[in-house]
Amino acid sequence: MVDPAKYSYRTGIVNSFTPWDYVIFAAILVISAGIGFYFAFKDRKKKNIHEFLLAGRNMSPYPVALSLLASFMSAITLLGTPAEMYNYTTMYWWIGLSYLFVVAAAAHIFIPIFYRMQVTSAYEYLERRFSKGVRTAGSMTFAFQMVLYMAIVLYAPSLALNAVTGFTLWGSVISVGIVCTIYTTFGGMKAVLWTDTFQVVMMITGLLAVLIRGSILVGGFANAWEIANDSGRVYFTDFRVNPAVRHSVWSLVVGGFFTWVAVYGTNQAQVQRACTCPTLRKAQIAMWINFPGLCVILYLSCLIGIVMYAFYSTCDPLTIKLVSQADQLLPLFVMDVLGDLSGLPGIFVACLFSGALSTISSGLNSLAAVFLEDVIKAYIVKDLRQERATLISKVLAFVFGLICLGLTYVASLLGGVLQAALSLFGMIGGPLLGLFTLGMLFPWANKWGAYTGLFTSLIFMFWIGIGAQVVKPPQVKSLLRTIGCSNITLPPTTMATDLYNMSTTIMPVPEERSADYYLYTLSYMWYSATAVATTVIVGLIVSFITGPTDPKTVDPRMICPFFDIVPPFCFLPEKFRRRLWCGVRHDDKDEIEVFTANGKGSAENARGNAENGKGNGDAPYQAYMTDKASDFRNNETSKTLSNGVENPGFPPPYSEAAESTQL
Repeated sequence: MVDPAKYSYRTGIVNSFTPWDYVIFAAILVISAGIGFYFAFKDRKKKNIHEFLLAGRNMSPYPVALSLLASFMSAITLLGTPAEMYNYTTMYWWIGLSYLFVVAAAAHIFIPIFYRMQVTSAYEYLERRFSKGVRTAGSMTFAFQMVLYMAIVLYAPSLALNAVTGFTLWGSVISVGIVCTIYTTFGGMKAVLWTDTFQVVMMITGLLAVLIRGSILVGGFANAWEIANDSGRVYFTDFRVNPAVRHSVWSLVVGGFFTWVAVYGTNQAQVQRACTCPTLRKAQIAMWINFPGLCVILYLSCLIGIVMYAFYSTCDPLTIKLVSQADQLLPLFVMDVLGDLSGLPGIFVACLFSGALSTISSGLNSLAAVFLEDVIKAYIVKDLRQERATLISKVLAFVFGLICLGLTYVASLLGGVLQAALSLFGMIGGPLLGLFTLGMLFPWANKWGAYTGLFTSLIFMFWIGIGAQVVKPPQVKSLLRTIGCSNITLPPTTMATDLYNMSTTIMPVPEERSADYYLYTLSYMWYSATAVATTVIVGLIVSFITGPTDPKTVDPRMICPFFDIVPPFCFLPEKFRRRLWCGVRHDDKDEIEVFTANGKGSAENARGNAENGKGNGDAPYQAYMTDKASDFRNNETSKTLSNGVENPGFPPPYSEAAESTQL
């Protein structure tokens, strides 16, 4: 048991690693790299690009589910969520409810479209639906988002390690970045999936160790909850609809839905993982298995935050300058409660880096896929041999790893990692979600609406996001105290009594506010929803001005029959649901066969070309799409469905006979 007199808030000295902690930390990096080299050696004779980027499309849903979980439940969640509980209230718990709707929408609205197209890059959809230029715009936007996000993810645990051990910040950034880049470059998607599985186990192990030990030291979790409740942190009933409220039920459930469905429904890293499963049904199962894992990591992190506040309830480490940022609180707490158990702090820091490694490896692999398909094959070399394509993908993964390392410095300037990451999802991921939503749910949209909607949304969201960083609207934090600090010289402005964080609770605001000030007060949880609304509204307006697409001429596989999938509409009689298709021919088998054979364009043009034996002047593209159509027809998901309709190439009912027999 740790001597209470040796806690950091009593001595003013932060504990440090023991040799065993360093050994365990190094072992995690070695094991992760070893998995990558194992698959590189095992599959050294396989030069197929689908093996490298999609694991041969033959993965079990279980490692895929754990990889989906690890990819975006990273060190950002592990560091940011406990700090959220410490500084604010328990309102953030509500975001767990949004995960339920996120997984449902991803598994049954977005993923089926991508899976049935057998895409390598999710942005292939945008070319099929709109144009090649829209595809390029979407993929470049994703690349910008992912590189910045990976930099934040790499910086977060490095900051933690620096805070608790004194190990050089940039030394840890470089070592972890290099290890991750190497095993992703050599091992491909299989290495990423299996290292993610190992890393999820490490993440949960580390969280449980901290929660159990911390609860014991504060007199049990019930006592910790009571202490947090007395300080006003236990608060679940903020139902205000004001979009300026940082965390309300609506911002976390509705805003959180849009934030996370942009990740699980349309982000290349997650789409690519889902497409590694052999059937659509198994991809959907992987999504649903991922849901309880999301909740476990979220709520373990929330519980740790409550215990952490109880531990420091009488002496705030931020006020007495033991740490400089809220994201360093958890590592400090770990060293205080686990410092006497040699090796356990190493397990927890390894847990943080496991979260970072899984996210970065997923990002590198997805970026390699996007640039290979959407840049090199689309604009430079259209017909690449499998060996050359695999080699180029490895080089791309390595190059993006180096770029990620370079941008980590930018991440160090962004402040709190949790809010920075979710803001990034909203500012960039939100417009991309809006673009896919415009294409999949609104058959009237055309390419001009897609261009305008995407760029208008990006500009608008960056205006809000950057403005919020400059103006910094006031944010009310919960009660912090220093009355229990001892043997520590407090800063001159701090009294050893109950202390409210006045620097953030009360901020001078100019009496005369600019007209755009209230835009900057928008909660970051609404960024993604605002971006989607902007993209869709602007996109539809421009589409109708420039000439809307006739729904009858749209490839039915590109449009989601939303009302056939989502309750309660899916229970309506078929004759009513047909009217909600808005003219899209979801039940016309001949129409779908024409599109499948032709690959792109309107139904009328497809028939005309087929009858006249003429192409559309884009022979390489037609050859490419013919290959895709052949893959589609040969895929086992094109078997007869349980309702007796030949596969329409589109999200079927929840039960699919062709795949259920394999479960």
